[in-house]
Amino acid sequence: MSDSYVNGVRVPFVPVVGTASTGSRMPAEVNGENSFKKVFEKELQQLKYSKHAQQRLESRNIELNEADKSKIENAVNRAEEKGSNDSLVFLRDMAFIVNVKNRTVVTAIDRENLQNNVFTNIDSAVVAG
Repeated sequence: MSDSYVNGVRVPFVPVVGTASTGSRMPAEVNGENSFKKVFEKELQQLKYSKHAQQRLESRNIELNEADKSKIENAVNRAEEKGSNDSLVFLRDMAFIVNVKNRTVVTAIDRENLQNNVFTNIDSAVVAG
């Protein structure tokens, strides 16, 4: 056997055998639930939080549990069904501005900041719970 050099590193020659049999292999089957397409679509459907929204949640000490997130997501789904683009979503004593098309929470408002506030550039409002 002879040695080959790749980028200055000695690599022993390894003969390829059995190449005729490789064409008969069947492609691996992917479970429909775990296919890339399904996982990708699921990720696209999840609600995202913009950097600004994350900063507002932190600075205003707003903590959302899984039930809260689910309620907001359901409200966004309802707004989407009605053709909304930008929606004001109310959840208890909080409000969220959501870009429905991108499924992104743009900002979060707590009770104190709801007082005397004017919301512009929205085309719908949804009560989430």
